[in-house]
Formats: sequence, C-alpha cells, structure tokens
Amino acid sequence: MRGGRLFAEGVPLSRIADALGTPTYVYSRNTLLGHYRRLREAFAELSPHVGYAVKANGNLALLKLLADEGARFDVVSRGEIFRALRAGVPAARIDFEGPGKRKDEIEYALDEGVRILNVESESELDLIDQVAAAKRLVANVGLRVNPDVDPHTHAYISTGKAETKFGLDVERTRRLAQTIGKRSHVRLLGLHVHIGSQITAPGPYVEMVTRLLALARELRRSHPSLVSINIGGGFGIHYRGNEAPEMREFADALVPLLRGCGFEIHMEPGRLLVGNAGVLLTRVTYVKTSGEKRFVICDAAMNDLIRPSLYGAFHRIEPVEEKRGPGGPADIVGPICETGDFLAKDRDLPAVEANDLLCVRSAGAYGFSMSSNYNARPRAAEVLVDGDRFAVVRKREVFEDLVRGETTSPEWIS
Repeated sequence: MRGGRLFAEGVPLSRIADALGTPTYVYSRNTLLGHYRRLREAFAELSPHVGYAVKANGNLALLKLLADEGARFDVVSRGEIFRALRAGVPAARIDFEGPGKRKDEIEYALDEGVRILNVESESELDLIDQVAAAKRLVANVGLRVNPDVDPHTHAYISTGKAETKFGLDVERTRRLAQTIGKRSHVRLLGLHVHIGSQITAPGPYVEMVTRLLALARELRRSHPSLVSINIGGGFGIHYRGNEAPEMREFADALVPLLRGCGFEIHMEPGRLLVGNAGVLLTRVTYVKTSGEKRFVICDAAMNDLIRPSLYGAFHRIEPVEEKRGPGGPADIVGPICETGDFLAKDRDLPAVEANDLLCVRSAGAYGFSMSSNYNARPRAAEVLVDGDRFAVVRKREVFEDLVRGETTSPEWIS
C-alpha cells in the first residue's frame, strides 16, 4: 500500500482495472523471477534442476520468462507439453508426469523428445514400451514412488500417502525396475516422488528423501542408467501471511541428506514460484444485508478462482484503495447461482461500496489455470507487470469464445 493505493511493482492496480476491466489476473515479473532465483540459491550446493509445474499456471508469458532463466518444466498432459513447446522450451527440459497418460500423449511426448516419462503403473510401462518399440527407439522412463509419507496438508492435495491414486509403492517399484531391466525399449533414468502441495514444514520432506535415497541406491546397483532423483515440489507459501517457512529452512534440512549422493537432483515447484506473484482484481457490484449477514457481491466468482469453494482455501482480500469507514464481517461472494460461490466467508472487511475494487492476494497459482466458463462466463484477462509498465498476456474472453466449436445444425435436428 503506497499513498493509500495498492500497487503491482510500480503500477497502481486501479490503473489496470480502469484500463482493462475486471475480473483480471495480474502477475509480477520480478516477483516470479525472484522466487525462482531464491530457490536456486537456497539449494545451490546441489546444483538442482528446477522444473516448474505448468499446472500451477500455464500462461505462455510466464513459461517464457522461466525458460529464459534456464528452468525445466514438469507437465501432466499433452496440452501442457504443447504449451511449453509453444513458449520456446526445449523438449529435453520437459518431464512428463501424471497417472493417466493416453497412447496419443505418449506418442506425442516421444516424437517431441521430452526428457523422461514418469511411470505410475505396470500397465503404463507396458504401453510406453509398446509405443517406443513401434517407433524403434528407447524411451527414458522414471518410476514415481509413493513413499506413504503424510505431508500434513489438505486431503485433496496430498499425493504421497498409500491411499492416493499416485505412484507405486516401494515393492512394486522394485518389481517394475526388474521388468524394465528385461526390456529393450525402455531405460530407467530416474525415480520421482511428489508427496503433496502447500507443505509448511520440512519434516515430511526429510522422511521422503531418506526413503527415496535408500531405494535409489539399491536400484542403481542393477540399473547404472539411473542418474536422477526428483524430490517433487509442494513447498508452502504465505496465504495468511505467516504459515510457511523461508526456503532456506527447507534447504537446511534437505541439502545435508542429498549432499554428495551421486544423483542429479530435480524438483518441481509450481505454487512456490507463481502463487504470490499474482493477484486477482475484482470490482464490487452490490453490498447487501440479509438477516445478520453482510454480503459483498463481486464480479469475480468461483469460476474465476475456485480454490475457496473447492478446498476452503484462504486468500487475503483487501480494498485496492484504502477505506477508513467502519466495517465488520462479510461474505465476499460472486454472481454464480451456487451457494458455494464465495471468495471468503465471515471475513473482516472495511465498509466497501459498489464499484470499489478488491484485491485477492496469492492468486497466481491454481487461479486462472483452474478457471472455467460455468454460468457462461467468459474467463478473465491476464496481465504481466514489469516495473512501471504492464501488458495483456491473455485477452479477456468474449461471448463468441463461449460457443466456439459448437453447432446447432446436425442434420438430424429439425
């Protein structure tokens, strides 16, 4: 807040909203790159390969910024491979994850030459082997290990417990490694673990890395091609303002375990890099009282930012221009016809009025990337700020975009 106004770098947020309307996502170039550089510095002793998780936010401009810094990229679909390539990322810096890769996706990944396909089931390995054999090549694969470690995060973003759909338990990993050793069209390049997201203490990582290293050393005795381990991402960020430790605290816990281990160290942060580099701007449409409740109705909704409705996630929300009048608790909601359409509940908010701008903080990760056209609402614009300048990096959708590809005239409709 400067002079009673919120800024993104050197640009007043009100200037962006006035120029482009709302809802609008705003990203800070220098915050994004600052997070990337601080992560590299914290783990510098390990010379880590940092692979940005494209699912967090796949905007091409953000991918290009990170690619120019030398980042690698973690993708989970053919569409994300396409996005990364379109942003100029060399295929050799792309790792393909995910438990449900289709045949066409595997073919596309091998044709483009991605670095590794991380395997999550026996049947997936069979399919990769078949596709690689048909193409007369050898596919580099990794095995995603499910280490049964509790990350102490929300159940929907916990991925390293035995009961989740992700990865292979340790014994199945051993068996699949043996299978790979008997085949001529797949080669074991690495092991991969990702235990969850928004993890705010190093303990789960210490437990996971200890188990992963022991398994990697065991398997390398029969697989000399096994050169890399990927410790995943999920490092927590500040949503409320004080819940996540500094990256140095994670590094201090993990670097001693990984120092001199003889493996390439890969990691795949997403939220950590982009989460606090973005905000969502929304304008108040109405303020009303119903019973004892105050509702602040905005033009952003659950289709723009679903995290509060989906996870009960917390985002700080504040007026873009300082308000001094008395306020109190309010539900900050959107116009969608769902009771679950809210950005915050019972949130202390100053007295705001129609046309006031609100800033939803820490919205850079899993904001636009999870947005939808529910209730036939065009998706928001995306803006990148650099110093005192800004540019639209994704135009706001228009109503024609809502029906693109649809038709009312199959021959059998009369």
